[in-house]
Amino acid sequence: MNNSNTEDNDSKLIAGFAICQPEKEPGYYLFSCDANWKELADTWHESIDDAIDQAEYECNGISKLFQQAT
Repeated sequence: MNNSNTEDNDSKLIAGFAICQPEKEPGYYLFSCDANWKELADTWHESIDDAIDQAEYECNGISKLFQQAT
């Protein structure tokens, strides 16, 4: 019995990550996003390195692809 909708499952796959630092607040947010950059989840981290480590934990090898935005 298949009770899942393939389209719904595909839209929940992580397609990318974004790390953001709020102005005047400590820490960093790691956002996991779908293919349309819709937020699927977020986590808070004390340092950018901790956020990158979390992304690496969720998706092995991803940390090599991170780029700093200007």
